[in-house]
Amino acid sequence: MQRSKGVDCLKSSQKAVRRKASAVTIDDVAAHAGVSPMTVSRVINGHAGVREGNRDRVMRSVQELDYRPNPAASALAAAQHTCIALIYTNPSSSYLRELLVGALRGSTRSAAQLVIASWDELDGQARREAARQLSITVSGVILPPPLCETKDIVDVFVDAGIPVVSIASSHFSDHISCVRIDDRQASRDVMSHLLAHGHTRIGYIKGDPNQTASAHRWQGYRDALADAGIDYDASLVQPGYFTYRSGLDAAERLLALEERPSAIFASNDDMASAAVSVAHRRGLEVPGDLSVVGFDDTSAATMVWPELTTLHQPVADMADSAVDILLREIRRSAAAGRVAVNQVLAHRLVTRASVSAPLPPKEAAPRPTRSE
Repeated sequence: MQRSKGVDCLKSSQKAVRRKASAVTIDDVAAHAGVSPMTVSRVINGHAGVREGNRDRVMRSVQELDYRPNPAASALAAAQHTCIALIYTNPSSSYLRELLVGALRGSTRSAAQLVIASWDELDGQARREAARQLSITVSGVILPPPLCETKDIVDVFVDAGIPVVSIASSHFSDHISCVRIDDRQASRDVMSHLLAHGHTRIGYIKGDPNQTASAHRWQGYRDALADAGIDYDASLVQPGYFTYRSGLDAAERLLALEERPSAIFASNDDMASAAVSVAHRRGLEVPGDLSVVGFDDTSAATMVWPELTTLHQPVADMADSAVDILLREIRRSAAAGRVAVNQVLAHRLVTRASVSAPLPPKEAAPRPTRSE
């Protein structure tokens, strides 16, 4: 009986020791060393960029407190002390909504901290300064267009050793990763749909000229015309800037042509919605008198009548994937080096009610003859 009590006491003692060891947290180590929990996490996970003095203090505190990280929880702990930023400027509200849904989904799944910043009101110099300040406090950055294609902003983060993932950009670099679709092929797919319905006079509204995706979509438009043996007509191509206002102006010019197009392909849904509005104002039926197609498949595509046929760009999935890529880059050993990722996601055409075959050309009315 006495022996049994001794065994029980020994087991209790061992459990107490295990409880004591496991009770020490990363926050305890941070407080003991006088640094932030993020610094402790970086030291424990072997990340570069930690001052030697801080690294030494953390390691002494780990030894003195007998801190033993739980391997099963290390990934979660690292994520909880990993702060990433999503920075945007002036996207359409529907596009921004998709970005936020995807980024929040990815950060919630990984338990990473997500900072969302709008730089709409900042000029070039203010943006560069904001980037320098942000590079001190975050471990990685997600940049949608146009910021991902603004070299001086990207360079601030790259020079500071902060991993960057761009979204929806066709501007490739050895320094930053990207998540995108094949914009050129996607545009050809839209055109193929219109051509299959019998349209040969197709107006096109370009996107922002400062974004590479705009150039690729326009090239896809031209590719499809060439494949179909249709001559390129510059009068059918109008500038746009991915805004509703620019879509209104472009559609007005296209529909004022003496020989107006039977279809309009706008390079985003906001501009396509504007084209539908202009058609209605001019008394044209959509799709009877004019077919309209958009691009992105944001909520704007289903907020007009008729609902838009459009090219589905998985913006939310792209932002979600960007979080995963960024976290992998952050946790990659410094010795292993950084490898830029170019991830291309699938796109698909979503057919709705805004496209039909063009009306047959009306026969010219006979000219009245002068009576003798």
